[in-house]
Amino acid sequence: MKKVNLLELTRDQVRAMLQSGELTAAVFGLGSIGLAVATVWLRAGARVIGVDVDESKIERLSVGRVLHPETTVVSTIQEALRNGRFKAVTSGGEAVRESHISIVVVPVLHISGSPDFKALDSAVSTIGRNMERGHAVLVETSLPPLTIENRVKPMLEKYSGLIAEEDFALIYSPERVLVGRAVEDIEIRYPKIVSGVGPKSLTLAEALYGSIARAGVVRASSPRVAEFAKLAEGVYRDVNIALANELARLSRSLGIDFTEVIDIANTQPYSHIHKPGAGVGGHCIPVYPKFLSWIAHLRGVSLELVEHARLINEFQPLDIVRLLLSLLSKKSVAEGRIAVLGLAYRGNVAISSNSPTYRIVEELLSLGFSVVVHDPLISEDRQLSSLGVELVSELAEAVRGSSAVVIATDHNLYRELTPCDLSKLSETSDLVIVDGRDILKLSTCCDTIYVGVGRGMKCAGGSRDV
Repeated sequence: MKKVNLLELTRDQVRAMLQSGELTAAVFGLGSIGLAVATVWLRAGARVIGVDVDESKIERLSVGRVLHPETTVVSTIQEALRNGRFKAVTSGGEAVRESHISIVVVPVLHISGSPDFKALDSAVSTIGRNMERGHAVLVETSLPPLTIENRVKPMLEKYSGLIAEEDFALIYSPERVLVGRAVEDIEIRYPKIVSGVGPKSLTLAEALYGSIARAGVVRASSPRVAEFAKLAEGVYRDVNIALANELARLSRSLGIDFTEVIDIANTQPYSHIHKPGAGVGGHCIPVYPKFLSWIAHLRGVSLELVEHARLINEFQPLDIVRLLLSLLSKKSVAEGRIAVLGLAYRGNVAISSNSPTYRIVEELLSLGFSVVVHDPLISEDRQLSSLGVELVSELAEAVRGSSAVVIATDHNLYRELTPCDLSKLSETSDLVIVDGRDILKLSTCCDTIYVGVGRGMKCAGGSRDV
């Protein structure tokens, strides 16, 4: 590896170094997002060293077993392995010493009321101990405001003995992606937010990310602005979803189809009402409000709306169960085998992190029901296994013999179904269906009891209220 001081290069020199394959990047964290980040840097021309503490993951990657929902990620990394432009290691120190830039994509979780910086601290301390003058550190993990300035920068300076902006670059550029289309999001769909601890770092950030993001870059005046902006995007969605969930409850009580309300209201350009659902899951939206609340409390600021919206969305799986119970009032618990369709937190992805399905299942079990979960993309799950709940991949197997079905995830497979389809699969009379995503086709009327989270109670044909 040719040693260079990235802070001394012009933008054109940085871009030429990247595109010619002379630049090597160490990517810390090889989860779904980390692998996508590694992919875009490979596609831009860099050599990449992937770092992860999971030895089994490193072993799989080293032999070309790339487990990722995006075919572009799989094919790019496999090809880079063959031509020697990618390798996966557990030794972060080795990766930093062999690289010009270190990219941090490790998760920061929220545990027991505060952020868990353990993985971030480990990556940052490793980078600090092994980087040399002229190195660049790029952090893409979503962080509470002030983390780069008050935590990452001091740690890097302490462990390296170097000074940020004088001896090394420190850049914050939060990822803005959805799992399943992350490469497209980074390269095409969204402009990249870039910030630095000083003008040299910011200029380098623009040169590097400007070579990757075709939608361009958006300069933030400081890392704390970029940190806040990333969290604000997610909090906006969380609050909007909470509003939709709350309005849907009122709409059902009035016998109004809330999906029609949304369609009409959103013809006004300032109205962007989201759809109600079974709950909010994933690594991001349930966590970002808690990051902001944490830093707000430290600063003596109250975020009442943000925190109340989070409570509404955390309650939403229980509202789905309440809907179910209101329809099952004439059926005994002993008869109540419930099929929950969908474990993934979002449709068409094989990821169940913070999925509302878990809370739905736990509540149903506590009430004495027998529960089976179906998901077309997820075949194994430790959390369900620990609860003694079977996870099946065959829809007919899940629904057969069930007295009720709950749609918890908006997989495309479920969008093609009608209540009649589920009734036939169940082989039971008066099947109860709670559509937590309002996605079933209401085309024909048959012997089912149907309620949609936003649609309200309807005949299966959708022609009249029940």
